[in-house]
Amino acid sequence: MKRIIMLATLGAFVLGMFGVASAATEVRMVGDARISANWYSNYQFTGWNRTGTQTVDPVTIWERFRVRADFIANEALKFRLGLKVEDVWGGGTFTADNSAVSLQVYQAFLQFKWPDTDIEITAGYQPLSLPQSSFFDGSIIFDSEAAALVVNAPVIADTLAVQAGFIRFLDNGQQDATTTQVADEFDAYFLALPITLDGVTIIPWGTVAVAGINGNYGAFEDGNAAGLASAGTFMVPPTGWDNNQNIYWWVGGAFEVDALDPIKLYADVIYGEGNPTDRGKSKRWGWFVDGAVEYTGLDMLTPQLSAWWSSGEDGSTRNGSERMPYLVPSWNASTSFLFDGGQQFKNGTVDVNPIGSWGITASLNDISFVEDLTSRITFTYARGTNSKTALRDANLVLGTNNFFIMGKDLTVDEYVLGLSFDHQYMIYENLALIAETGWAHGEFDKDVWGRRFYNEANDMWKVSLGLKYQF
Repeated sequence: MKRIIMLATLGAFVLGMFGVASAATEVRMVGDARISANWYSNYQFTGWNRTGTQTVDPVTIWERFRVRADFIANEALKFRLGLKVEDVWGGGTFTADNSAVSLQVYQAFLQFKWPDTDIEITAGYQPLSLPQSSFFDGSIIFDSEAAALVVNAPVIADTLAVQAGFIRFLDNGQQDATTTQVADEFDAYFLALPITLDGVTIIPWGTVAVAGINGNYGAFEDGNAAGLASAGTFMVPPTGWDNNQNIYWWVGGAFEVDALDPIKLYADVIYGEGNPTDRGKSKRWGWFVDGAVEYTGLDMLTPQLSAWWSSGEDGSTRNGSERMPYLVPSWNASTSFLFDGGQQFKNGTVDVNPIGSWGITASLNDISFVEDLTSRITFTYARGTNSKTALRDANLVLGTNNFFIMGKDLTVDEYVLGLSFDHQYMIYENLALIAETGWAHGEFDKDVWGRRFYNEANDMWKVSLGLKYQF
């Protein structure tokens, strides 16, 4: 009962706040609701959780509701508040009779233009993605919400701009006065120079981050600092970092060409490095390159072809990692079932890591032969660039699937095939019935993952069916 009262009180507070604000400002609200049922067969190829200690529930029903309100004082000044509820049916808020409050603030930022200029400043918890060509969903480095200060300043109208910002990813001691001098923050600074010419867009960019040794890096979605640290950091004593603070940096360029319209070209080149002055086993560095072409001259479908390559681990974990570091990525080519990013519903994908692999994707997008019905079919081949020796040694010391994960991190001898077939039917202008299906087949190395995981591996299947309402 206390939880229900708390939720009702919070809801009344938010609605009351909207009402008060509307008396002095304009309030614009948008949102979406998504409800989907997901079925998996051989989730993560084994039907087990990551460590193989229990089986995964093959059927789940998810519901997500988001609402965003802009409190607009004038065209140069506003504040946005975004609220979200997301959970499985039978869990959290959606538990019968004894529900728990799981309302989240997922956006809260102030945005304004400096007086008499077009310089836009955004401060607060906001959606943020490091530059990437628009063909690939999100960013291979970071694409999520973050507490940040971002300045967007046009230099030459419609041609050149400067985008700069500060991001605070983590601060573990922010509420404890006794730990203010502890290196527990993870901060980043970025700069991008979007250049728009006739038929060409180029975005050179760079990011520098300072990571404190006491930051809670398990808080990132991959956990255990899997995207930032090397396996060697944890394998051989002394474990962990030697430096109190370490530097991470990335430089890259995003390219888009539509001068050949209806042929469009996309590409990215990125280099990243972390812990350059720490112990040799804790260093991490590497490259990532992708490219795509699509033809938009057909009315009933859009053919797409893309490829990527990333440097992978060499044969030793004692000399650090040769994979580019990353934070919270969301990268996908043509919404492939192999990658996490671009899917309409929260559901399982194969979750192949583009870092440490290469591959190609072919897709027919926006297939439309029936009114209000669109479809996409995508085939992907992914192969690893990691040495089997490095992954095998890490599994022997750290345990199988604790740092490197079968089906996600591939060796040079392993590959995964993926096929997606997705559909969207517009019941109303703002209500869609969506079906997402996927199949994946993997060939894995028994010497790397052990007989137990290797023998259990089978083809993975997914079917998701749900509704998406936008308002």
